[in-house]
Amino acid sequence: MRVSERFKVAGPPVGAAALALVLLTGWTAVGGAGRARQVEAGPGWVLLPTAGAAPATAAFFTIRNPGDVPDELNGATWEFGGRITPKRHLHQGAAGRWEPAAALPVPGRGELRMTPEDADLMIADPPPLRAGQWVEFTLTFRHSPPLRLGARVLPAAERPR
Repeated sequence: MRVSERFKVAGPPVGAAALALVLLTGWTAVGGAGRARQVEAGPGWVLLPTAGAAPATAAFFTIRNPGDVPDELNGATWEFGGRITPKRHLHQGAAGRWEPAAALPVPGRGELRMTPEDADLMIADPPPLRAGQWVEFTLTFRHSPPLRLGARVLPAAERPR
């Protein structure tokens, strides 16, 4: 085979590989790969404490991470002050228990969906709250800037499923 014939055969695959390399380099240069992106979330909800129950309640949010780099929810505050603790339910067979968590993971290209069965933000000694009331939270993260979000107070029967 002559040299010119070799180039005709190798030309399309080499050209495609070069084009792919240029496109991947550009995607990486503009932040499309391997970089943290800010997490996103919409309004959440707070469980309305029931009369006679323990002096605590919980807040729930769904936090999305559009980036490749995992992030962590590592704290929260709300308009009333007081202690808010991230916590997780540890499943142990048919039973389980709650345990405080230093942070709740928000996976890259994934979400942290807080539910009463998995993870939440425990609020100790909340002030009196009423169904339908909106309260404001600030969530803090390892990589992303703080998020200010509203959450609606809901009785257990009206909680999102």
